[in-house]
Amino acid sequence: MQLTNRAKPVDRQPMTFLESLYLWNILKGMLITFSHLFKRKATIKYPEQKRSFSKVFRGLHVLNRDAEGRENCTACGLCAVACPAEAITMEAAERLPGEEHLYREEKYAVKYEINMLRCIFCGLCEEACPKDAIYLSQTFAPANYGRKGFIYSKDELLIPHPVNDKEAYQKALGEKASSN
Repeated sequence: MQLTNRAKPVDRQPMTFLESLYLWNILKGMLITFSHLFKRKATIKYPEQKRSFSKVFRGLHVLNRDAEGRENCTACGLCAVACPAEAITMEAAERLPGEEHLYREEKYAVKYEINMLRCIFCGLCEEACPKDAIYLSQTFAPANYGRKGFIYSKDELLIPHPVNDKEAYQKALGEKASSN
């Protein structure tokens, strides 16, 4: 008794002369291969062409500054606590007199590191930050040969200064600049 009609009886008829030469199946395979010559290619030529990413793509982390060039990060540690992969480490310090032009708040991150080998690009660090100090940009992390090349320090993550280097600042903001 069959419950479905999926089972089909096997055809045991003897092969014809053309089928025994397998010529027809070879020609069918050649036609399929030849038809792919005229279809659109799936690959791109990378340095000349750039692949477009989705609007919600989460790429390399960036530490943000305000319009005056002061760092937004107050070393509260919420991003490190929210990170499920424990990829973020930081150390806090107190702002000294005369450093008001460098940091917005009294506390700042003296050391801020993200281990990209651990990071899962979930965006929870971005969501947890109350000061909008960290966000995931539209660029992807470049390849590297050593493990130390994947540990990004504060100097590598910090966005360029908006007053001293306006073009690099706008480029680093990317899609975030147009959404604000």
